[in-house]
This record gives sequence, structure tokens and C-alpha cells, in this order.
Amino acid sequence: MKNLLIIYHSQSGNTEKLAQAVLNGCQQETAVSTRLIRAFDARLEDLIWADGLLFGTPENFGTMSGALKDFFDRTYYPAEPYELNLPYGIFISAGNDGTGAVREIDRIVKGYPLRKIAEPLIVNGDISSDHIDASKDFGHAMAAGLALGIF
Repeated sequence: MKNLLIIYHSQSGNTEKLAQAVLNGCQQETAVSTRLIRAFDARLEDLIWADGLLFGTPENFGTMSGALKDFFDRTYYPAEPYELNLPYGIFISAGNDGTGAVREIDRIVKGYPLRKIAEPLIVNGDISSDHIDASKDFGHAMAAGLALGIF
């Protein structure tokens, strides 16, 4: 069985809605065990457990949330000896275009190292049923790829 970790932060609740939908999509794959953890609660042990990662964040001031940045700050150096090389994806609730958050996450995770396996899912504005469906598909694709050994 493969392990998929979803780490997210939500201030307004929009990213949490996306995270729940991503989780629902992941859970369609029974060969994958999935955990959903808030960024402030995620630890190095969670990273070591994971075979794949999904990061969710609101776009704050053109970048990722402080909570997700805090997670990276707390785990970056302790994770170095593990050379994780895990596949990852990003989902963002954006008030703007979300590209600043994507750029900063991509820059940081190169050092773990992690490898991006999908284009980021960027949702603008209020969360609609289409956004929820896209988030479920995003999670299911990651879980299916892990289950099949593609990632």
C-alpha cells in the first residue's frame, strides 16, 4: 500500500474545502492510504511516512501561506538526510493568479528533494461545484498514479 499525505492551510475556509475534495478524490483509490494534515500540525515523521505529497495553500500577498512556509522551515533541514525524492502536487485558492505561491513552493521543495508530477490546480474566487469536482479529480489522479507505480 502507498501513502499519500495532504498538507494544507486555510484561513477563510476556501482551501479547506479544496483539501476535503482532494481527500475525497484520493480515497477513491483503495490501494492508497491518505492523511489530511494542517500545515501547523505536520511533522518530519509525516514526510517520512509518505510516498507522495499534495500541498494546499491560499495565496497570501502573492505567495504561500505562512503556515505552509512554517512547515517547510521546520522540516527542511531535518529531512535532508532522507533524500525523500517524493512526487508532489499543489492546489491553491487564489485571489490573484496563484503563480507566486506556486513559484515559492517549487523553489523550496527542490531542496528536499521533491519532484513535481502535475500542473498546479489554481482556483480563483469563491469555491464552486466545478472547483470541487476539479479538486476531486486532482486528488484521484495523484492517488491513482501512486497506486499504479507511475510516480
